[in-house]
Amino acid sequence: MEYRQLGRSGLKVSVLSLGTMTFGGKGKFAKVGDTGVAEARRQIDICLEAGVNLIDTADVYSQGASEEIIGEVLKAKRNNVLIASKARFPMGDGPNERGSSRHHLIRACEASLKRLQTDHIDLYQLHEWDGLTPLEETLSALDHLVSSGKVRYIGVSNFSGWHIMKTLGVSERLNLIRPVSQQIHYSLQAREAEYELLPVSRDQGLGVMVWSPLAGGLLSGKYRRNQTPEGNTRHLEEWNEPPIYNQDALYDIVDVLVSIAEERQVSAAQVALAWLLNQPVVSSVIIGARTDIQLKDNLQAANLVLNNQEIERLSAVSRPPLVYPYWHQAQTAPDRLSPADLALIAPYLRNA
Repeated sequence: MEYRQLGRSGLKVSVLSLGTMTFGGKGKFAKVGDTGVAEARRQIDICLEAGVNLIDTADVYSQGASEEIIGEVLKAKRNNVLIASKARFPMGDGPNERGSSRHHLIRACEASLKRLQTDHIDLYQLHEWDGLTPLEETLSALDHLVSSGKVRYIGVSNFSGWHIMKTLGVSERLNLIRPVSQQIHYSLQAREAEYELLPVSRDQGLGVMVWSPLAGGLLSGKYRRNQTPEGNTRHLEEWNEPPIYNQDALYDIVDVLVSIAEERQVSAAQVALAWLLNQPVVSSVIIGARTDIQLKDNLQAANLVLNNQEIERLSAVSRPPLVYPYWHQAQTAPDRLSPADLALIAPYLRNA
């Protein structure tokens, strides 16, 4: 297992980390999975044995049940693993039981610590943007949690480019704790993050943790053009995370994934994960699985190194259009672009 530095922090994280949205199976999260304590213990042991050192969760996952299961499983193993959790979404019906206010974040963190049976959270992340709470208040609360020893590092998730820059600006202006990472949705099927989020990370030194790297299973190789997986009860038209705007384009990507997988004698899922691990500034890819077999297969992606031709085949078939103002920059200013600019624009210049 390879370990990469998380942004400008001194923290090293495994390139694959365990996502636990399937733990608990309560409420709407029952549709994702219902992993109980015994299964979770087995999956965590599998990951630790493979070298994974980061487990990602959130208070909202099964309304705290995911954190409770992690706390029950880890106990004596707590010092062998990093825990990342998140807060922002509703944890009750009251008007102050959501958002990124000082009131909610401090209460949410203390509740997570109890569920996790630990005295600190290694990486505490804002799960979503809160446009109503002043960033000065949010960052002051996070700074307090760090100075009190309850949190080691902070990060953000599902922010836009300007949200991140505003957060970093307020942090610097007030000398408050600075995010070290962002957790984003990114896959061969959904490459919107390349427009702003990956360049921001490269320019500002933020680590990148990727969620839903297999597009909710669509890139696993099970879903093929004009085919339905045996026993499947979900229909593509009903999925909205990620949204599928062009099914033909999705299946074009899957065709290339399956082709490379067959040539390499590995799974399509491993190929999709390996492509992500090859992308600049990606620190860790969060994997989750309903079964031990799926989990073990995904973990093998850490050892799969794609060659340049395979990477380009996957990149070409999934490449999004160059939107404004980037196509204009590519046409008129290619001689004055920074490494962060070129992280997006360079492939389009090569193919012009």
